[in-house]
Amino acid sequence: MVLSDLEICKPTSTSHNKVGSISRSGRDLPPAHYLFKIESYSELMNTGVEKYETNVFQAGGYKWRLILYPSGNIKSNGNGYVSLYLAIADTEKLSSGWEVDVNFKLFVFNQKNNNYLTIQDADGTVRKFQEMKTEWGFEQLISLETLLDSSNGYHVEDSCLFGAEVFVISRSGKWESLSMVKEPPHGTFTWKIGKFSTLEETYYHSKSFTVGERDWNLRVYPRGIESERGKGLSVYLQLTDCERFPAKRTVYAKFKLGILDQLNNKYHERTDSHWFRASGNIWGFKKLVALSELYEAAKGYIKDDTVIVEVQILVMSIAKIST
Repeated sequence: MVLSDLEICKPTSTSHNKVGSISRSGRDLPPAHYLFKIESYSELMNTGVEKYETNVFQAGGYKWRLILYPSGNIKSNGNGYVSLYLAIADTEKLSSGWEVDVNFKLFVFNQKNNNYLTIQDADGTVRKFQEMKTEWGFEQLISLETLLDSSNGYHVEDSCLFGAEVFVISRSGKWESLSMVKEPPHGTFTWKIGKFSTLEETYYHSKSFTVGERDWNLRVYPRGIESERGKGLSVYLQLTDCERFPAKRTVYAKFKLGILDQLNNKYHERTDSHWFRASGNIWGFKKLVALSELYEAAKGYIKDDTVIVEVQILVMSIAKIST
């Protein structure tokens, strides 16, 4: 009689045939974490051994072993069946009050069809391993009649192969909440641009301001940008703190950009929205107002050589990550 323990990899799944609280299925790929081969099954039964415990294997950051009752766990309704259990090992090294939540599958290899009978709790039940319950499994994994009938393919030349997949449900302790906040606090920023007629640079930035724990500024092109160069006043809202966050972290903002008619104390405004990210952190209008209108005294946009632009964030996404 030879017993051997083999570690292998790669999982998958197929259709199911549920019996009570147990789900049985067939699949081609072997168990992800452990294989246990018995090369003389009848001899093992003839020894009268009640159970056999495999060597320890690792999965999900914990140590495990399989416990096989070759003639069934008679004390727990396993008469006439093979009983197989997953047991957590080396528990003395775990902290007091430990608990491990696990979704696991046990396997019997069909040597005739070259696939695996997969046995698991129905509906993906998660089992909790703890100090008072260190084993979970199936008293009626497969009937001895089915197993030992060589025509079924599970017992060939007196050898059988069992396996296990163990997926630990770990808690990262992190969660994220996303809120779409209307009119977030401090969501309005006004920028007075003095000595406007003397501005010679292509564009200018305002000082930074914070809304929703993100940093922003305004960018103004006094003589316009691209197709509107020489035609319009270009004004943009820019997210400036992208380097502090993952490259794909996005922030949504619906906003109004406006220029103040200082004669009538009224803003000429336009509204837009954008998902800001590192690769697209600026959005606005190439022509918030035509330069011909900007310099028309009756419009009131320039007074005492000062232009006043404003942004109002109407809606903003705010993501919070907690541990």
